[in-house]
Parts: sequence; C-alpha cells; structure tokens
Amino acid sequence: MALMVVPPGEVAAVVTTLELRTRPPARPLPDSDLRLVRWARPDPAKYRALFRRVGAPWLWYSRLTMDDGALRALIHRPETQVHAVIDRAGIEVGLLEFTHPSPDWCQLEYLALVPELTGKGHGRWLMALAMAMMWRPGVEMVRVNTGSLDHPGALNFYRRQGFMPLLRTVETFADPRLNGVLPPEAGPHVPIL
Repeated sequence: MALMVVPPGEVAAVVTTLELRTRPPARPLPDSDLRLVRWARPDPAKYRALFRRVGAPWLWYSRLTMDDGALRALIHRPETQVHAVIDRAGIEVGLLEFTHPSPDWCQLEYLALVPELTGKGHGRWLMALAMAMMWRPGVEMVRVNTGSLDHPGALNFYRRQGFMPLLRTVETFADPRLNGVLPPEAGPHVPIL
C-alpha cells in the first residue's frame, strides 16, 4: 500500500475511465418534464454560468478558468455537441456535452443536473437521450470519466448503463475554492486544507 501526500492547497481525486463497446438496446424514454436544447455555439459566459451551477458542488473548475477564446475553441469545435437541459420555466438546469474525436468513438464530456434534480429519474432520461445522440452510425465505443469528487452515485450510474471500468488514475489540482474560481462553500464534502 502506498499513500501519497497531497500538498496543502491542493485536492486529489481518483478518476475512473469507463467504456461502453456495445450500443445499448433501445429502451422507452423515461418520463421527465425537462427539455434538451442544443447550444450550437454557446456564449462563453452563459456556458460558464451553467457549468458552475451543475459542477460547483463537485469542484468542477476547468472550464471556468479558460479565457473566452480558449473556451470557444473547445466548445465550438465541429465534433463537439453542447446541450442545455431546460426546466418548465425555461431555466438551464443541466448540461450534456460530448465529442466525437474520430468517427468510431465518442467521449462523454459532461452529463450533469443541478443537485436539486438528482435522484428523481432525470439522469436516466438525460442518459437515454445522450445514448441516442452519441451512438451515431459508425461509433463503436463511448468513453466517460468520473471521479471520486463527483456525485457519490455517478460511478454506479454509469455502470448500470453498461459502462465497464477500464482505468483508474489519480488527479491532483489546486483547490479552486482557494483561488476564487469557486466559492468556499462549493464541494462541502471535500475539506479545505
């Protein structure tokens, strides 16, 4: 057994990479009063606001630290699709983002809902829509990463969808609450050291 000391001011996460190599069978779409809307060329500020809303509880920060040009270059690529989950009032309450780096596989970048919507079946609804869009003709594999800082049910959620764990890595990064990228109350399950 080996323990790794994480320097003060940093956070560590165990990241699990999972793959799905067989298109899942078609299933009825779970009920949801939410809508999925494609953001063809999302405005960086609007994208960051939604990313923060769904990701701050899990210390997602990467897209928040990019300048507008770098973020646009990433989310406006032809191979990337960004979708917002919209509630009945027209408020963005979730994010779906995936990329086809090559014609034969897809990377599920983000699948997230605001914390108030988790555990109510909306995740299954969103995943069913994601599967239908990601498995376009020619796709042979879908990959996703989830980490120990994500929702505690995320890993098992992906496994229930048929994803198989492939690789585990450790990621360390500067605590985004200490440099002001996220507020101090973000990620309450992770102590600030």
